[in-house]
Amino acid sequence: MNIRTDILLRVYIAFGLIVLLAFAVLFKLFHVQYVEGSKWRAMADSLSTRFANVEASRGNIYAVDGKSLLATSVPEYEIRMDLMAGGIEKDEVFYEKIDSLAAKLSSFFGDKSAKQYSRMLRNAREDKARYFLLKRDVTHQELKAIRKFPVFKMGRYKGGLISVQKNKRIMPFQSLAARTIGYKNENVQPVGLEGAYSSYIDGESGKRLVQRIAGGIWMPVNQDIEIAPKEGADIISTIDVNMQDVAQRALKKQLIASNADHGTVVLMEVATGQVRAIANFSKVSEGVYKEKFNYAIAGNQDPGSTFKVASYMALLEDNKVDTNTLVGTGTYPIPGKIITDSHGSIGTVTVKKAFEESSNAAIAELINKAYKANQSAFTDHLYRWSLHEKLGLQIPGEAQPVVKNPSNKSWNKNMTLPQMAYGYEMQLTPLKMLSFYNAIANDGKYIAPIFVKEIKRLGNTVEQFTARVINEKICSDETLGKIQAMLEGVITEGTGKSIIESPFYRVAGKSGTAQVADGNKGYKAKRQYQASFCGYFPADNPKYSLIVVINDPKNGYYGAQVSGPVFREVADRVYASDVSMYDGMKDEKLAGNINMPSAKAGQKKATQRVYKAFGIKTLFAANAEYVTVDTNKGVVNPEIRILEGSVPDVSGMGLKDALYVLGNSGLRPIVRGSGKVIKQSIVAGTRVGKDYPIVLELK
Repeated sequence: MNIRTDILLRVYIAFGLIVLLAFAVLFKLFHVQYVEGSKWRAMADSLSTRFANVEASRGNIYAVDGKSLLATSVPEYEIRMDLMAGGIEKDEVFYEKIDSLAAKLSSFFGDKSAKQYSRMLRNAREDKARYFLLKRDVTHQELKAIRKFPVFKMGRYKGGLISVQKNKRIMPFQSLAARTIGYKNENVQPVGLEGAYSSYIDGESGKRLVQRIAGGIWMPVNQDIEIAPKEGADIISTIDVNMQDVAQRALKKQLIASNADHGTVVLMEVATGQVRAIANFSKVSEGVYKEKFNYAIAGNQDPGSTFKVASYMALLEDNKVDTNTLVGTGTYPIPGKIITDSHGSIGTVTVKKAFEESSNAAIAELINKAYKANQSAFTDHLYRWSLHEKLGLQIPGEAQPVVKNPSNKSWNKNMTLPQMAYGYEMQLTPLKMLSFYNAIANDGKYIAPIFVKEIKRLGNTVEQFTARVINEKICSDETLGKIQAMLEGVITEGTGKSIIESPFYRVAGKSGTAQVADGNKGYKAKRQYQASFCGYFPADNPKYSLIVVINDPKNGYYGAQVSGPVFREVADRVYASDVSMYDGMKDEKLAGNINMPSAKAGQKKATQRVYKAFGIKTLFAANAEYVTVDTNKGVVNPEIRILEGSVPDVSGMGLKDALYVLGNSGLRPIVRGSGKVIKQSIVAGTRVGKDYPIVLELK
């Protein structure tokens, strides 16, 4: 063999070995990818870990008393199972116990049969599922019960039970002030206090180590969270739950009666600007109204006659008129239109009377004659009062007020000024109008409404809020006194006399009726009206200001007739509940029935709390949890003995306490009637078995 042949042979051998190696590599790649692929992918997944965010429990939103919960977070759980957990890793252990677990799950949730649960768990076992979903939306109490089920009670790691906590936002009072409380949702614009104060309420997320398993599912590595989340701060709102309930009920009742499209009510404390109640309802179907839009802060429309108070204030402040100046009513012609009073002419009357009877013609004539030569002199007043500016509310969504001036392109030198005089050619929200009336009640001090008074974290104050002062004095004391007298006159002599006037307290306010434009079609396409009433009470020492606006009522549309009853009902109930408004009674003790107030038998602590609130001394059994109440000799509370294994005495108890006591004793109550327990079918002290029926008669 020559050298050339020897070299070629070696080259061929080397090349052949390289080709064989290449084929071997390709074969191995194919084998790993397609034959052993699932095995290696699962292993790769099992080696993938990361820290996932753990949602913090959001802070609570409280009513003004700092106790009544308007919104809170409650824990809910996803229940999952590791079918390959240590305690059930052996097949004989798993298949011996799984049917018992399936039967318990079926009985507890009632959504599947025991066979279906068993089949589902067996299939998951065959798939070697490590993070199998059993149930969503499980409460904390349900989770405590589930932990005692067969298999799961083996322990946190042996039984395979995995609970994943999620926080659910609830409103204990349901629809009460729902739009003001609002919500926070990643997919929509934040609404109300939930959205405005999310930076406080949200808290800080924690961290949890999770591991990716087959199927791309991330499973917690440890049962405990590595970095605990920090709970959010609590919001103390200005809402009073009782006043809010009164406002909502009164508004909804009138909306249904008048078959209106929507309406709003806002109740505000005069001195502080704190909003005590705010209700907004929209018609969703015949006779059904829900909170869908916050008209109080975002419902920009012509205010109508409630705006006349600003027009008269400007006239009085500039000494253009006095309250006894005479003016004609009925009609007032301007180029292109005749302004007409809907109630007809009442002749030539004083300015005060024209205001009380809400004459459009009178105020249009007065404003037009006083400011026609210098129209900006009128609008300058409105701008000094900041009626063209937003209030800068604590919640989002406030509409931009629209108040024209002569420099606007849409200003008509013949028509705009006289029509503005009675509340047209402008856009104001109900809350904006209320704030102006509140300034009149507040001796001229114009403040912005507030919805939050305090933020707390772990009981400690983080921040406190007071109302922003917009204008220290909107007008002179002389003008203010005349305007206040005119507003009272509306109730005692004018449009509000038969509807708003109360024999117990004085009210000041003004009705308003405005034709509402139908979108781009204008005012003539379809006649729609907005009925409103705005004012404050008690007029001699104002505590609350209140506005009611009802849009598109079908059974009458005048402000006093439609909105007046809502104003009266809310004012009556608020006045009845706030003794601080009663003249001469603030320091007096109210006396009534000299007999001790009776009470149902029940929990000792609850009974103590009631009598303590009344300032009544009581004599209680020393160590009793439950007591009866004897008012024949003062207030004596003998002990109710509850002995294990025997029937307790629930005579005199309310149904709630009776059911609780009997349930804890293992008995099954059957209830007849209502009130308090007057008779029980089994004598107290009798020994009976568990789940034994006992009939309760209530009266």
